[in-house]
Amino acid sequence: MDVSVFLEPIDLTRLAEILDGLGHEGRVHAIRTWTKHHQAELFEAAKGKRPLDLDFLVPANTGALVEVIHDGQNSRPIFHHFQKRFVKLENEDFAIGGYNHQAMSAATGPGYFVVRKGDGEHEGELAIDYAKLPKHKPASWPAIKSNTGLRSFLYGGTVDYLRGISQHVSIGRAYRGKAMDTWFALVRKN
Repeated sequence: MDVSVFLEPIDLTRLAEILDGLGHEGRVHAIRTWTKHHQAELFEAAKGKRPLDLDFLVPANTGALVEVIHDGQNSRPIFHHFQKRFVKLENEDFAIGGYNHQAMSAATGPGYFVVRKGDGEHEGELAIDYAKLPKHKPASWPAIKSNTGLRSFLYGGTVDYLRGISQHVSIGRAYRGKAMDTWFALVRKN
């Protein structure tokens, strides 16, 4: 089913119903049809509609350091497909951490981050903060590296804000002090 028909004009309620009715692969296929324009419009339409908590990224019944994958599609000119991989953290300043997994990770680095609740104008959203790093990770993940050097072009000073669309799908926008011209959609696998 082509869910893009619910994007012009945006019917967020109907779109969420359809996405919730699809399996994981159907949801991933749907977000991969969304253009940069669709992602930008969805990000604005989703403001304040479906507040997110940390359980959205890593469900409450998930143990510490158990990976939860969110497949992604971004609006950048290259490397459209990626994953954000999240885990619950214990004995750290933040409850959730993770990294970006994509084909060019060998060159760009893993892009580690922590997650916090958004505040102020981003209340009800989740903030993926690349300025802070988790202290722990699953053994299978790459080494934790700071987001400096070449990685700073992609991740340095960046905070991605997430807004909810459906039970498994979120829409995000990158900020570096101010909003950037970059959006992305995520689909949680479980």
